[in-house]
Amino acid sequence: MIILDASALIAFLDPSDALHARAVRSLAQLGPRPLGLSPVTHAEVLVGPTRVGTLQRTTTALAALGVSEIALPHDAASRLARLRVDTRLKLPDCCVILAAQQIAGALLTFDGALAASARDLGTGVEGLTC
Repeated sequence: MIILDASALIAFLDPSDALHARAVRSLAQLGPRPLGLSPVTHAEVLVGPTRVGTLQRTTTALAALGVSEIALPHDAASRLARLRVDTRLKLPDCCVILAAQQIAGALLTFDGALAASARDLGTGVEGLTC
């Protein structure tokens, strides 16, 4: 499974985004692998569509992609705190890493700092060279 970061998913869903073409190529290159995201990333992705009244269309698009939400584990607070301290990333980025760690998967991001921290922690990264 590939865990999606908000940067890649928002770009994929928004044709006017500067990274849209790159996101489309990146997702196409992943092939039929299942896709997931953290609940926090899911919320991040839904903020813009909620603001402009396209929430249902975005929810439908996520379902068509087959994106599954990866629930936070019972010990999420302490694990996220440790990730925040160790990586100095913002909490939403730590949620992406935690989701990837939970399912022993890789993540798709266009965020260089998130990618570097994930790699340092032994998590695979897709999307930066697309």
